[in-house]
Amino acid sequence: SLQNEINEVPFFDVQLPYELALKIFQYLGKAELGRCAQVSRTWKVLAEDEVLWYRLCQEEGYLLDSSISDHSCWKLALQTCRAREHTLKTNWKNRVGAVSQLRYELGKVLCGVHSWDGVVIAGYSSGEVRLWDTHTWDYTAPILEAVQGPGDAGPRPHVSFVRINSSLAVAAYEDGTVSVWNLLLGREPIHHYQHNQRIQALALGPEGAAVATASGFEVKVETPHDRGFWQTTGTFEIQKLVNFLNLVPDVTGSPVAVAAAEDIVYVLKAEDPGRVLHSVYGQPVTCLDVTARQAAFGVKTFGWLLNEPNQILLYNLETSQCLTKVGNSIGDFTCVNLHDSPPHMLVAGNKDRRVRVFDLRRSESVCSLYAHQLGVSAVQMDDWKIVSGGEEGLVCVWDQRMGTKLWEMHARHPVRHVWFDSHRLITANIPEEKNPRGSSITDDDLTVHRKYRGIIYCYDFSVDQLSGDSVLPICRSSYDELTGYNYNIGLAVPYDSI
Repeated sequence: SLQNEINEVPFFDVQLPYELALKIFQYLGKAELGRCAQVSRTWKVLAEDEVLWYRLCQEEGYLLDSSISDHSCWKLALQTCRAREHTLKTNWKNRVGAVSQLRYELGKVLCGVHSWDGVVIAGYSSGEVRLWDTHTWDYTAPILEAVQGPGDAGPRPHVSFVRINSSLAVAAYEDGTVSVWNLLLGREPIHHYQHNQRIQALALGPEGAAVATASGFEVKVETPHDRGFWQTTGTFEIQKLVNFLNLVPDVTGSPVAVAAAEDIVYVLKAEDPGRVLHSVYGQPVTCLDVTARQAAFGVKTFGWLLNEPNQILLYNLETSQCLTKVGNSIGDFTCVNLHDSPPHMLVAGNKDRRVRVFDLRRSESVCSLYAHQLGVSAVQMDDWKIVSGGEEGLVCVWDQRMGTKLWEMHARHPVRHVWFDSHRLITANIPEEKNPRGSSITDDDLTVHRKYRGIIYCYDFSVDQLSGDSVLPICRSSYDELTGYNYNIGLAVPYDSI
């Protein structure tokens, strides 16, 4: 090829070795490389060198796991990735894609939902725990088996909480028992332990094998040791009842938990048990989220402290210093998401119906979105959009820069779980009432009380799903009805007068 024949590159009035010229070109962006390619044949070969485009591809966050030999033309690979991202963004904005209900009829009432990288775990009032892998779209939903004792012939206790990460699934039950499954080893639990009282909080880190549970005034941390046998690595006694519990991700050595118990926030680790991160008497914590180095939580103040409204506090976990306080709200902050947000950003929902995005460097609100009639219950953001869920059952998707609502979806029950990545969105509406009116254990009629059971939705906005069959139901009109609404044309019109 011509590239192999070029030893020296004419650089204005000097001749440079190819490798040195390549090093200079590494400082150029896509547009500059395109202009350089028009200078001469030699510069064109240099500007289209695979090393340059491979590096640009990696810098923009595409194909990070690939090596340079995986593609023959990295310029084309970058073009394809950018076009796919543009299509996904357009599909998100116009709500084009496939939507599925992850419904399990025999499972009675939905009690808890969690997801990790598109794998959804759900626990039901029948005591069953189910998994869906939304990568495959064959929703058979295997059941994770519970530990059965000799006297367990009667109805099983409700599932209180479920959590999932890359390798483990965990469920906590109403009777204080906890089961842990390894997703690679099948449906039988690999570990099982018991609390004396009802469990108030369950935590599982995004990676690694550590489970934390809070019951009564006790927090337990369970991990497997070197040979794979599980053991209790920490038991912490706390003076108050724990409301929120998180495990700190990316910790080397023994696990670290952050627990919010009424008006005190603790950092719990084996070497330093019960370190108090924050405590102001009479100001309870209303929500909590942690990253590897920071913890963010909402604090509720009361009427006699009118000079200090409800706020979100950000603490450094290593130094125990308060880094910043954001928010200035009359309502309580009900949910906060720090770990999924872009760097230096935080998104929070409030009882005052607003979703707020804060820039932590300036300690101020970037945007405030008014949406949910009964308060915000779940929220997540990325670099351009926000998805929020409310107590009234509404899911809203927002364009953050424009501060506008792109679309919304409503179901009967409060939205308790929202998760999305580049092309998927998973939402869960979970009923408050676990025993619907008129239902009983002997009630076998599957159609009765369906509306009380709760529902999980999975949306797929990816390019592959854009065939005519997979357009959302609201966009599949046969034009038989007199009036309707189509998100693709953005108008509410009588079809016969289009």
